[in-house]
Amino acid sequence: MNGDWLIRGRDGRLTVYLPSGDAVLCRAERGPAGSWDAPRTVGGTQKLHPGVAVGQGADGYAHLAAWRPTVPGESGLVHSTHFRPRLAPLDWVPIGHPDKKGDRTGEPAVAVDAQGRGYVFVRNKGGGVSLRNQKEKGGWGPWQDLEGHDVEGELAAVTGESGLVEVYASAGGGILHWRQEEPGRTPVRGEGADVPARPGTLRAIATSAEHTTLFFTDVSGDLCAWRPGEKPVTLIASAGPGPVSAVRCEIEGHDVTVLAQRSSSGRVAFAAYPTEQESAGAWWTESGPQLPADAAVSLALDEHDEVVAASLSPSTGKLFLTRRKDEPGLALEAWREI
Repeated sequence: MNGDWLIRGRDGRLTVYLPSGDAVLCRAERGPAGSWDAPRTVGGTQKLHPGVAVGQGADGYAHLAAWRPTVPGESGLVHSTHFRPRLAPLDWVPIGHPDKKGDRTGEPAVAVDAQGRGYVFVRNKGGGVSLRNQKEKGGWGPWQDLEGHDVEGELAAVTGESGLVEVYASAGGGILHWRQEEPGRTPVRGEGADVPARPGTLRAIATSAEHTTLFFTDVSGDLCAWRPGEKPVTLIASAGPGPVSAVRCEIEGHDVTVLAQRSSSGRVAFAAYPTEQESAGAWWTESGPQLPADAAVSLALDEHDEVVAASLSPSTGKLFLTRRKDEPGLALEAWREI
C-alpha cells in the first residue's frame, strides 16, 4: 500500500484498506472507537495486481488507484472513490496507461486537491513521472508527462494545506519534486535535493501553511527530513528498513509530528518532535507485539484528533490497532486485534 491506508472518514469513523490476493479489502468502524465491520471488497470483482495507492481529500473522501491485468503482458490503471466508511466504494474505473499501452511501470501514488479532484502519479517507461487527474466538471484529463529521469521505488504524493498537490520521487542519487503553482494546474518540477534516498522509503505530509515535509531513509540508514527550499537534515537513525508513517497533531497544546515504523526487532517504534523543528531531536520508543517482516504501519487521527496507529501483516492477515491514552505524552493503549 502506498499512502495512508488507515484514514478517518468524514463521519469520524476509521477505515483500513487491506491487500488481499488480487483484490483490495476495506474495513470500517461501526462507530467511533467501537467494533469493526467485516472486510468488504473494494471496487467490485475486477482482479488487480498487487500494489494499491490511497489518498484522501479535505472532504474526507478516499481515492484509490491500482494496476489491473488487461491483455496478456499488458496492464492498465484503475481508480475508485470511497465516500463514507460504511458505504461500498465505487467500482473501479479504467484510466489507462501512461505510455498508452504496456505492462506495469511502477507503483501509483494518489493525492487529492482542495476541490476533491484525484491526481494519479506513476513512473513511465522512460523513467520519469506521468500524471492523470480528474477534471473540474467530471471525467479525466489526458495523461501528462512531467518528465524526470531514473525514478525508482514508490512515489510520495501529498496535498499541502494550500490544497495544492505535490509529488516526490527518488531518482539517480537524488530526490525530485513537482508542485502545483495554482489550483488545477499541472505540477511543475522545482528544486530537488542532491541526496540519495533509499527507494521505497519516501513519505510526505503537510507540516505548515507553506511547506510539506518529505521523510526518507538515506543510504547510511538515517531517517532524514527535507522541505524544498531548505537543506535535508538527519532526524534520527531509522528504526527499521521500511518507510515511516507520519501524522501531525496536537499533544498538550504543542504542534507535534509523530512518526511510526516497524523496527528491526519486529515491534512498532514511535517517535515525536515539534513540527518542523528537527533540531529538537527525536528518539524511538517501541510498542506492541513482534510482527512479521512484511508488517506495515499507518498513523491517523481519530474523531477526537488523537493519534491512532494500525499494523498489518499481509502474510498473516492480522490487523492490530492502538490509540493514544488520555495521559501526558504519547502514552498508548494496549494493542488489540480487530
